[in-house]
Amino acid sequence: MNAGLVIRTARKQSNLSLRALAARAGTSHATLSAYEHGRVDPTTAVLSRIIKATGHSLETTLLGIPTDIEGLSRGDELIAVLELAEHFPARHAPALEVPRFGPT
Repeated sequence: MNAGLVIRTARKQSNLSLRALAARAGTSHATLSAYEHGRVDPTTAVLSRIIKATGHSLETTLLGIPTDIEGLSRGDELIAVLELAEHFPARHAPALEVPRFGPT
């Protein structure tokens, strides 16, 4: 998750300036700017407080990464996908064509 993008999106959707949001969230506009530009990452508690100050709520869901799909390990799954890809025709030219500059 990009915290800066979340903050900027919530702020703009609420039609708030950096200074107005900073006053509502109890922080400085310089700190908010640093968050929005990715120079500093806010803690989860601070991010939640800022988003709440925009009138939005921050909900998160943690998803597990599957390590076994249909009985295949990740490596075997990759091999199966590559073998399947061999059955599809390539959509590229047999030779690379590049523009020629200068005298030919």
